[in-house]
Amino acid sequence: MSISHHIKEIGRGKDGARSLTREQAADLMGQLLDGTVTDLEVGAFCLAMRIKGETPAEMAGFLDATHARITPVPAPATTVVLPSYNGARKLPVLTPLLALLLAREGLAVLVHGTDTESGRVSTQSVLSALDIPAHTAITPIPAGSVAFVPTGLLHPGLKRLLDVRRVVGLRNPAHSLVKLMQPCAGPAVLVSSYTHPEYLQSMSATLALTGTRALLLRGTEGEPVADARRTPAMDTFDHGQCTRVQEPQLGPLAQLPSLPATDAASTAAWIRSVLAGHAPVPAPIALQVQHILALAKTAAPSSAAPAPSTGA
Repeated sequence: MSISHHIKEIGRGKDGARSLTREQAADLMGQLLDGTVTDLEVGAFCLAMRIKGETPAEMAGFLDATHARITPVPAPATTVVLPSYNGARKLPVLTPLLALLLAREGLAVLVHGTDTESGRVSTQSVLSALDIPAHTAITPIPAGSVAFVPTGLLHPGLKRLLDVRRVVGLRNPAHSLVKLMQPCAGPAVLVSSYTHPEYLQSMSATLALTGTRALLLRGTEGEPVADARRTPAMDTFDHGQCTRVQEPQLGPLAQLPSLPATDAASTAAWIRSVLAGHAPVPAPIALQVQHILALAKTAAPSSAAPAPSTGA
């Protein structure tokens, strides 16, 4: 098989490129994930889409192909999905704190990811320092616990496509795809994030088109956790409907929270302190937790709604 006919459409340059239909995009991504195309074709796809940019219909097709091929994670109860692919550069990666706060409220939390850039501190390394090792097989996630599932376990071809960035130095649609996919075989709430304002519209349109139940925010350096210093805007998506549930914090900050160094050991120690009640949960993250809990209640049957924990 070949994707040359698809590349001919998307590779005509910024002004001449044509968008694919959802079905065409699904066929294209399916061949990429299945590994039936050449490395040259993979590179051509990545560069062409980088220049053209993906439409919501194309991203929906990419997601269709991905969901048909990944190994889904069994989800006996409502699961919160946290895609973690950016890690820490200037600020500590607090995705593990968000995950553990949600688990403390009785939710199952799936964190998936892989390193896409060198020189950053990953969520996986912080979770490891918190004695939460990466899974080596796909297994159910009990309520009230956090699991880190490497992308390669979900689908090796998806990780290969992400790894192209290490060769060409540019993102490709897979980097948005992993932040929009729902890898659970059961009810789930996706927490997705964007890095630049221009992605807000495209990601919102994709979440609405696919009917994904999700919370979308501008994350911390691309991570799906609110900036601990300033509350970002947050939108929820449910059955194609978008609702603004959190307005952004405006104006000067009265004070900055005390945050740890970015290395995994320091971040893990600080998270333990917060969970033990020795340091406060940053207000933006506390608000994010409440919005996710409210959305999770709409995903689960009333008998399975998570009950808040009273323990630290």
